[in-house]
Amino acid sequence: MSEPERPDPDDLLRRYGFAVRTQEGGRGRLRVYLGAAPGVGKTYTMLQEGRRLKAGGHDVVVGLIETHGRAETAAQIGDLEVIPRQQIDYRGVAIEEMDTETILRRKPEIVLVDELAHTNAPGSARQKRWEDVEVLRNAGIDVIATLNIQHLESLNDVVASITGVEVRETIPDQILDGATEVQLVDLPIEGLLERLEQGKIYPPERARQALQNFFRAGNLTALRELALRSTAAGVDERLESYMREHEIEDVWPAAERIVVLVTDHPAIGQVIRRAWRLADGLRAELVAVAVVPVDGIESLPEKQRKALKRALDLAEDLGAELRVVEGERTAPALATVVQAVNASTVVLGHAPVAGWRRLVRKPLVDELLEFVDNVAIQLVEVPRESGSVG
Repeated sequence: MSEPERPDPDDLLRRYGFAVRTQEGGRGRLRVYLGAAPGVGKTYTMLQEGRRLKAGGHDVVVGLIETHGRAETAAQIGDLEVIPRQQIDYRGVAIEEMDTETILRRKPEIVLVDELAHTNAPGSARQKRWEDVEVLRNAGIDVIATLNIQHLESLNDVVASITGVEVRETIPDQILDGATEVQLVDLPIEGLLERLEQGKIYPPERARQALQNFFRAGNLTALRELALRSTAAGVDERLESYMREHEIEDVWPAAERIVVLVTDHPAIGQVIRRAWRLADGLRAELVAVAVVPVDGIESLPEKQRKALKRALDLAEDLGAELRVVEGERTAPALATVVQAVNASTVVLGHAPVAGWRRLVRKPLVDELLEFVDNVAIQLVEVPRESGSVG
């Protein structure tokens, strides 16, 4: 009787979406397990995946796993090699973080990394864990990671309006957009609440607080919908990419372009995120425009200059193309860019002006319409605070 053929270890790697390296220097791939909330099973699923890949003959290590005291999750580590964490001293307290440099020296094929949006301790080589992941990928190491939908930068204000909680740890959308694969780890709301009540997510006291705050059924339902939509959008993009690569359609419509005016207004982040969501929904390119004095951005007061720089950084994190133009008046300078990029829509922050003030200064939207035609304008209402909306 002939000996059965041995399975090709690389078949398992291909099956789960990873590149089989044939030469040195290739960039590692990123697979993200995305969830609506803590406790849906992202880490558990990731560890199961790691063990399956190791069983298939691949070199898999645990870069960092947060079990949060969950015995069933810790049990899934099994025989996986765990890279010890590095100790960072901060004000006399030892904080544990992922030891990226040790992983680089170890050179595994695949590394498992929990909580992609985590902020590293002060004194770390990099500020965010996703930056460590980018370093690993640049070294040709494949990464499997986890992320909750509320940590996505473009959804920051939406999540705050839904839950009443401002999420401070966020990840640029372009990191998730650049992932090789995004897989939703889903759990019905009833099942998640049952796990919470059983103490499988948080200790009893913290669980009771969570049920009264973030883990309210309405919050979880909305977050689950966001996670489902985000994953579905990613599937659509990959399908379109496949069709392009295989020339399934010869003619594709020209990409729409959306322009958003970036200013130093305290609420400009809300305007930029609204523009990004509009562009994402239309599969359009987003162009972020800041209009500065003819003497350049350095001529602005320091506070105003820093606020504008933060807003531009946010737009860049969301994948927007940045344009800084000089001009004495905002409307004509903005119109020049709108016409140059052939924009279909302009998104502006708008602080309503009433009474005599409206007679003194014409609203920016009215000025802009004097210079552009056949362009849709969307206004995002912001409060009248210090800082310019245009």
